[in-house]
Amino acid sequence: MILGNKELSAIYGGASDISFSLLNSITKLITTLLDLGRNVGSAFRYAFGGKSC
Repeated sequence: MILGNKELSAIYGGASDISFSLLNSITKLITTLLDLGRNVGSAFRYAFGGKSC
């Protein structure tokens, strides 16, 4: 079956507007920011608490 331009322009479907790779990137960004916050918080706690590893 061969579709013309009119039929091809009427086709709607496929992945949503937000792709899974974008969601994966956002998830990795959030995870990285949380890990960074934990590391900075631990560094402050060790620095101001006077403790060392």
